[in-house]
Amino acid sequence: MIDPKLVEEMTGWRHDFHRHPELGFGEQRTSARIAELLRNFGLEVHTGIGGTGVVGVLQRGNGQASIAFRADMDALPITETGTPEWRSDDAGVMHACGHDGHTSMLLGAAAHLARHGDFIGRVIFIFQPNEEHGLGAAAMIRDGLFTRFAADAVFAMHNIPGMPAGSFATRAGSITASESLFEITITARGGHAALPHMGVDAIYVGAQLVTALQGIVSRNLDPAQNGVVSVTEFITDGRRNVLPGSATLKGDARALSDDTNTAIEDAMRRICAGIAATHGVGIEVAYDTVFPAMHNHHEATTAAVLAAQTIAGDGKVNPACDPKLFSEDFAHMARAVPGCFMLIGNGTEGTAARPLHASDYDFNDRILCNGAAWISTLAEQMLASD
Repeated sequence: MIDPKLVEEMTGWRHDFHRHPELGFGEQRTSARIAELLRNFGLEVHTGIGGTGVVGVLQRGNGQASIAFRADMDALPITETGTPEWRSDDAGVMHACGHDGHTSMLLGAAAHLARHGDFIGRVIFIFQPNEEHGLGAAAMIRDGLFTRFAADAVFAMHNIPGMPAGSFATRAGSITASESLFEITITARGGHAALPHMGVDAIYVGAQLVTALQGIVSRNLDPAQNGVVSVTEFITDGRRNVLPGSATLKGDARALSDDTNTAIEDAMRRICAGIAATHGVGIEVAYDTVFPAMHNHHEATTAAVLAAQTIAGDGKVNPACDPKLFSEDFAHMARAVPGCFMLIGNGTEGTAARPLHASDYDFNDRILCNGAAWISTLAEQMLASD
């Protein structure tokens, strides 16, 4: 379905993006190159949406139906240790999550549909900045993404190392977790390490908090609910012989539903209030949900699975995979418009099987064709000309 020459072009684009990675909201070169290619394909192009976001629009006939596809563009602040010919030219930045591949697949689908697409209606190609920090999708939406480019459904895809190359997986309902960052500040009364009774040791209070927080998931949530609470930093102002008067605990909470996320936050605040009262100290809690949980819309998921089965066959498509506890900025878009998040296998060997965000990870060029074909097939099936 996808012309071999176009696959070669996609591979070239992918290597170019990989060589020139850019961090969130700094994707100036990347967005300029994307806009240039979309114009060359004959699409209507809009730039500067939500900062560095780009939108391409392809209209066929006078059909009113409209669907959108999103690819993320940003890289990570990681020094690449892999040695591909196309390795990063920036020692402190690399595409360690495959966004270079996602962008190239969406560009390939845009080129294919512009040249050969058999559909009636409108396809919207969204190239989003700053996915890694959970800020880009919301920025584009605030900038009028779906009021300027109304869509009936929106789709996105992410590669998964360790999954067979070119295979697909998704599920209706919750597919990725929310991510909430918390910071707990303890204000106690420090003192001499030899005279603990004359103050209130912030480490002692904080240690009880760390232990109590571990009971949120095991003792406050329904066992059928999924959640994770992790304290990742414990910072105090103590010294060798000085009991700290203040301490800060920082961490990360994950949940597969809004209700579970709310339950975690409520339990955390109750625990902190109780321990504060017990020890006569001040405890403040900041709880910021950066990524909401990603929920796949049933009808959009059915359409996404059908397109995957059309190009890969039933044996390479899992329509009811287990949910993932990582988080995805696309969740913001799927809450504004019915959506589906699709997973595509990156491979089970070599750098393609290395974990996302690993310094020696690399996107698998062999799946560029599969990804572009899925997008193109889904667009043609949902906007069928007959």
